[in-house]
Amino acid sequence: MQILFEICPCFKFGFMAANGAMIEAFKGEKRVHIVDFDINQGNQYITLIQTLANQGGKLPYLRLTGVDDPESVQRPNGGLVMIGLRLEQLAEALKVPFEFHTVASTTSLVSPSMLDCRPGEALIVNFAFQLHHMPDESVSTVNERDQLLRMVKSLNPKLVTVVEQDVNTNTTPFLPRFVEAYNYYSAVYESLDVTLPRESQDRINVERQCLARDIVNVVACEGKERIERYEVAGKWRARMTMAGFMPRVMGPNVVDMIRKLIKEYCDRYTLKEEMSALHFGWEDKSLIFASAWR
Repeated sequence: MQILFEICPCFKFGFMAANGAMIEAFKGEKRVHIVDFDINQGNQYITLIQTLANQGGKLPYLRLTGVDDPESVQRPNGGLVMIGLRLEQLAEALKVPFEFHTVASTTSLVSPSMLDCRPGEALIVNFAFQLHHMPDESVSTVNERDQLLRMVKSLNPKLVTVVEQDVNTNTTPFLPRFVEAYNYYSAVYESLDVTLPRESQDRINVERQCLARDIVNVVACEGKERIERYEVAGKWRARMTMAGFMPRVMGPNVVDMIRKLIKEYCDRYTLKEEMSALHFGWEDKSLIFASAWR
């Protein structure tokens, strides 16, 4: 998964947009607490810590809490202990005040008290490629997806970032879902041709272990067995609004930074601003979107 995030620029753009929004929210704060429900390999925070170190001046004290869900399909081997240690070592080397904590719990059972939110801290919650794994009302009457968003809203965060694939594989029946998946992943595969040749071992590993697994799950599985339940940006916008969030516009510095990076890759990658969200795509196909909320 980490190789996919590195070689497919649209995924990288999504992480960059979330990091940019977070760093803007740091301004004027002495202490910042980030809660992430799926840290994966932690590379997003390696970049964040490096960016903070390069800013200079007095940095806020950063506390990162990662939810270590044993049922997560993206959980690193051994959980988050080694990931946290690596981040702490990097922060110490770069003189960024930082501490890392884990919450060992299934995501749906996380409660506000488990996150140890403290007075005087600006709270940021990051959802990068995680929310689509939460079952919604089409799977269960419990609707864990909206339940999690309402719980986060009750924490009164300064910022919530959402990064997701911009495609509907959640509620559509088989045939339209097959067509959606075909069109979406065709664009993903085309975009990979720019960054890695088809015979590259890294690309073969990504296609076999990440993309192929996702495609099989999207197309062949129903009910609770289908865990890759992506939704389009408009649907996420409706969910966030119903949970009580208001959209935040991505700052011009974030947009300009990503536009410059796109030019270094290929002019067939696209960036569009729509309804306060950034859409990253391949030619005319939107693949990833990033949005910020408060």
